[in-house]
Amino acid sequence: MSTTERPRILVVGGGYVGMYAARRILKKMRYGEATVTVVDPRSYMTYQPFLPEAAAGSISPRHVVVPLRRVLPKAEVLTGRVTAVDQDRKVATVAPLVGEAYELPFDYLVVALGAVSRTFPIPGLAENGIGMKGVEEAIGLRNHVLEQLDKADSTNDEEVRRRALTFVFVGGGFAGAETIGEVEDMARDAAKYYTNVRREDMRFILVDAADKILPEVGPELGRWGLEHLKKRGVEVYLSTSMESCVDGHVVLKNGLEVDSDTIVWTAGVKPNPALARYGLPLGPRGHVDAEATLQVKGTDHIWAAGDNAQVPDLAARAAGNENAWCPPNAQHALRQAKVLGDNVIAGMRGFPQTEYRHANKGAVAGLGLRKGVAMIAVGKRVKIRLRGRLAWYMHRGYHGLAVPTWNRKIRVFADWTLALFLKREVVSLGAVQNPREEFYEAAAPVSAAARESGDARPKARAS
Repeated sequence: MSTTERPRILVVGGGYVGMYAARRILKKMRYGEATVTVVDPRSYMTYQPFLPEAAAGSISPRHVVVPLRRVLPKAEVLTGRVTAVDQDRKVATVAPLVGEAYELPFDYLVVALGAVSRTFPIPGLAENGIGMKGVEEAIGLRNHVLEQLDKADSTNDEEVRRRALTFVFVGGGFAGAETIGEVEDMARDAAKYYTNVRREDMRFILVDAADKILPEVGPELGRWGLEHLKKRGVEVYLSTSMESCVDGHVVLKNGLEVDSDTIVWTAGVKPNPALARYGLPLGPRGHVDAEATLQVKGTDHIWAAGDNAQVPDLAARAAGNENAWCPPNAQHALRQAKVLGDNVIAGMRGFPQTEYRHANKGAVAGLGLRKGVAMIAVGKRVKIRLRGRLAWYMHRGYHGLAVPTWNRKIRVFADWTLALFLKREVVSLGAVQNPREEFYEAAAPVSAAARESGDARPKARAS
């Protein structure tokens, strides 16, 4: 850790906003002008729009993440969590991965904690649900789905088969629609290699409390996406919700009941709850209340942006929507991070702050291989709507160029290019989730009772 007496710019969070803001600050900063410290429990930034493709095996999971120490070589990167902020003393409490918590002084603070999955107190959800906020969850979902196919192919028990081949996805926004589209594609391809599993044996269910899916691309493309998924055999239940999923028994509010070993939760996000311990002004939904300059209201040394901030949408307000706020998407996060970085430098040097203003340029979504929807805004009134293969090309082109660093761009495009000539990998590596299990069984001592009974297997560990 640095012992320099230079001013410290503390960036809390190494996600989209945190990483890009830190890069911008380091780029604009004069040599020796300040110390930039980034604190995050992970040592990498995850490009979340690629998680569905990582779950389907279209992109290597390593190419979806960007190592912070590599892209921020001139910054201090601390792996841990900021658990509290004392604004009067300008001190943050950092809890590292190991060891005791300690205090870290700062002069300027950037709050970029992002968001976490928005969940509800649904019985069984915590025990059985699978999220899609991190690359670990994407890898886990891929391995889990392929394991269910292995299980169904290897048993004669119809109840076990039916449960293994039923996949429930809750949430019809970008994350839910893209994930079920990609996973259904992967399962369809994988079924070709199984003797006793066909696509017709599988049951994919999409549930959303709203009356439509993909609201980000508009009603017309949302309806097309809905019909497209239905044609692929996906059951879609709108204007309903999941009431419980205890032991995998899913009960929907509309009365439907199914048993499933795969329950994927993508029903929106909420600001990181750690914000409540920072003493910052929060909006009604828990976001940090920020000015259009991205400064936290009532402060001149704290900035916030991205999913954890409530930022006025000046472009929408100028068009007549007086209460518009910037939506939590990558498009706004990237541009806010650049303005935030410039404003931190300006604040440090005593210059005026710049307001963030950006009109939404549209949205793109992939629904599996060579399938997608895209809405492109051209000017204030004209919107181009695409669907199918062309929209899928737009989706890949936009995100392929938006993923941070040329290293990752090249690797992602290489993955896509190889996929044109090579078949999709359908191998489950479920053992990576418990890599020591086999070694433990080989090395653990055998109990006396087991030795006497002739059972040489070691006693199972308590989970």
